[in-house]
Amino acid sequence: MRYDRILFLLILPILTIACTGEQIEPPAPPEERVLDFSGTIQILDNHGDTLATLRVAIADTEESRRAGLMNIRSLPNDHAMLFVFERQEPLSFWMANTPLSLDILFADSTGTIVRIHHHTQPYSDHSLGSDEPARYALEATAGYAMEHDIQEGSRMVLVEAN
Repeated sequence: MRYDRILFLLILPILTIACTGEQIEPPAPPEERVLDFSGTIQILDNHGDTLATLRVAIADTEESRRAGLMNIRSLPNDHAMLFVFERQEPLSFWMANTPLSLDILFADSTGTIVRIHHHTQPYSDHSLGSDEPARYALEATAGYAMEHDIQEGSRMVLVEAN
């Protein structure tokens, strides 16, 4: 008898909703933002030869840096987000609300890459630091750095800004 009462209490809300004709919809996923990839950045090796050219969305305000690539579900392989900070200091990123695995490249004020985090884990709250003072961070699709032989010591050069 006790199980019948529990079952009835579990089914009652469903029956009530069914009788009223209301439908329960799951919450909609956050709306994907549209980014402006109007900048261009080149990554050079130690000899000045171009390793890669990327179209970049530039995050140079506190608000745009905070939003980053959160809730962005796709990113073309030759596109990235460039974070620009006012001063050079140790930086730290995380992947909260970011559904993509990324490569994160930190660069100092001269554009020299000081730290690369390969294949970051989506939705992670683990801190990914620059380990050295940095002024720039570049988020590209996971595997991009290895695919283009980009290493710590390579240099980023902003060719065109928005």
